[in-house]
Amino acid sequence: METESEPYVRLATLRQLHQVMADMNTARSLADTLQTVADGVVTGLGYELACVNLVRPDGDLVAAALAGNPAAEALITGRVGSRASWDRRLTMGEAWGDLRFIPHTEGWVLDEDDVPQWYTDGPAPRFEDEWHPSDRLFAPMYTPNVSGAGGRGELIGVLSVDRPRNGRRPGAWGREALQMYAFQAAIAISNARLRANMQRALVRLEREQQALRASEESFRQAFEYAPSGMAIAEMGGDQHGRILRTNDALCRLLGRPASAMRRYSFSDLVHPEDIGTLLRTSAEGGRAELRLGRRDGTYVWVHLRNSVVADAADGPRFLLTHVEDIEDRKRRELQLAHRASHDALTGLPNSAELRSRLGARLCQRPQSLPPGAVASLDAAYGHADFAGDYDYDDNGHPAYDGNGHGFDFRADAEAFEAFDHHVHTVAPEGETDDGTKGLAVLFCDLDGFKSINDRFGHNAGDEVLIEVARRLTHGVRDGDTVARLGGDEFVVLADGLGRADAQDLAVRLRNAIIPPIRVDGRAVRVGASFGIGWAHCGMTADEVLKSADERMYVEKRSRPKQHRRAG
Repeated sequence: METESEPYVRLATLRQLHQVMADMNTARSLADTLQTVADGVVTGLGYELACVNLVRPDGDLVAAALAGNPAAEALITGRVGSRASWDRRLTMGEAWGDLRFIPHTEGWVLDEDDVPQWYTDGPAPRFEDEWHPSDRLFAPMYTPNVSGAGGRGELIGVLSVDRPRNGRRPGAWGREALQMYAFQAAIAISNARLRANMQRALVRLEREQQALRASEESFRQAFEYAPSGMAIAEMGGDQHGRILRTNDALCRLLGRPASAMRRYSFSDLVHPEDIGTLLRTSAEGGRAELRLGRRDGTYVWVHLRNSVVADAADGPRFLLTHVEDIEDRKRRELQLAHRASHDALTGLPNSAELRSRLGARLCQRPQSLPPGAVASLDAAYGHADFAGDYDYDDNGHPAYDGNGHGFDFRADAEAFEAFDHHVHTVAPEGETDDGTKGLAVLFCDLDGFKSINDRFGHNAGDEVLIEVARRLTHGVRDGDTVARLGGDEFVVLADGLGRADAQDLAVRLRNAIIPPIRVDGRAVRVGASFGIGWAHCGMTADEVLKSADERMYVEKRSRPKQHRRAG
């Protein structure tokens, strides 16, 4: 490109550049534009090979077009190089303006990376500016900077060129020409993408319009003859939510004629307990499960699903609500929930439900000392939890600083958790009954049950467990919990008991279990060992159960074996 008659070559090169740039901007598609860019490097800039590497949406670069060598084109086109490898290349070697030249003395480290490339070899350069087959020259392509403040836009691709026809590294003019060509190629590629996007948008818009026109009649028929309920209601204004139209399925579901439905909105029909759920349901895409009133005064569980019927000119106008009868599903869900939380054999709450109920009574705040006088007043006015966040002096008054501000107020998020309605669970202290009422946890383990299983079989053992569960349930108050922990272990949760009350309850339940149990015409007996634990805030459910379990084993070992085994 640079010879003794360089001015004349430059003029010819300018003519060639003008022609290839004109070709770039008249290509019909993005693929044609990319190939034209690669061809233009070969025909207009005097290189034997050129490759257009295009940035994909994920950031990696794909070899999208190659010119100058059919064998290299078949080998490289469509292969992908990672963005990290390309970023490495664009920071190596020598910076020639926006170009990046990597001589063969440095580029050997790139031979094993994941960027698609062709391999050529040759002798060492005989003079300083001779091109070596392993030299690399890259021309990054950036989108135009729309701000007009200079600088680069977004990288959209990289031109890779190789083997100048004159065998020399490009000089100042050759570098400027390649850099200018890369700039114009970026504009051409951006325009081609824009045209492609516009064409796709126009095609999509036309298809959508055709589909909309074709669906109007389909919508009417689908609405009228849908097997589940559907309604169209007002959206916005004073009449927001008023039902305008219903299909036959909704009228049958609620037992109301279509003429009567037009006098209501869904807020008039919803169960009073579900009005909040309805109000929280958004118009577009909102879903809710609630109860709607029938004409006979009963309620049915339904699933509501909202969508907006939009008008092309005026925007959203109507609310389309799909109403599905889920009464049977709700009934099955209740049954499944009961099965998941209760023992299949005895019908008692199972281990998971026991831990859930116990955990609901506990929080992370540990059991504390009795509050002072001010704390008692706060408790009387419903602020006992808040009072616990201050330090009190010996007289029961909160400690204040010189400005009248209380000390030790927690400014972190935990301070606000004290404003919930949780009643802290406390436990009696010491081994004597001090009058404190707490949540007693009675851990029951049957004595002699294994021998019944071994002698009479598991069916007999199941009958014993069922009868023991019945006797325990009848021996406690209505608000107490009797749960089967597993095997022959049961747990009783009894709130509001003192130590003496809990011990009396354990004795009563043991006496209720001891009488003979009739199984397949024979009388069998089991005994029971009880351990009494106490739950208080600051403990976990597992810690509470472990404490009661340990006390049960202490009680079991304290009695002679013949007294433990009931037979």
